[in-house]
Amino acid sequence: MKKGYAQIADRYDSVFTVQKWWNKLVWGFQDTEYTGKLLSLLPNDFSGKLLDIPAGTALFTKDKYSCMSNANITCMDYSEAMLEKARRKFSGDTFRHVACMQGDVGHLPFADGVFDIVFSMNGFHAFPDREAAFGETRRVLKNGGMFAGCCYVKGERKLTDCFVKYFYTPMGWFVPPFQNREELLSSLQKRYTSVYLWNVGAVACFHAYIV
Repeated sequence: MKKGYAQIADRYDSVFTVQKWWNKLVWGFQDTEYTGKLLSLLPNDFSGKLLDIPAGTALFTKDKYSCMSNANITCMDYSEAMLEKARRKFSGDTFRHVACMQGDVGHLPFADGVFDIVFSMNGFHAFPDREAAFGETRRVLKNGGMFAGCCYVKGERKLTDCFVKYFYTPMGWFVPPFQNREELLSSLQKRYTSVYLWNVGAVACFHAYIV
């Protein structure tokens, strides 16, 4: 997986966004159909601690984080190649509140209950050990905190499923076995007392809370 993302880092922003005609055909929607609603869950005046994992290249979050100057934001990714792209976007005084670091979602280097928000956009379909990822993201979240994000789920769109199976998976960008919508919902409900989940094609978006 690390090798796969190192190879794609320079082209990630075009390959993994629905900008090309073939990407629109594969996924069946525009990025803004889910990214805008997800990012709107993060208040501009938020003043707590936020963990963004995987940070990727900060493709979708750069503009949002520029408006969250009162926050303490940690952007983490397993791939140093991807992080290097994010660091370039987060350079300058506008992003003094944003720190980038390499790390493994299955073994987060943080104490229990550190973060007010854990944000995971397009991550869980790439995590090899999803149980560990669910456990660790829950562990570092404060009681009363929010876990929000999105990921690919199987069984929602046949063309997308085929493309994931025969292209994204062999390239090392997605890691099976994949959850369907109901399995993702169950994983969240095991750990959170309040869960909201909706689909945009084969992408499941969610925000969950510890009440």
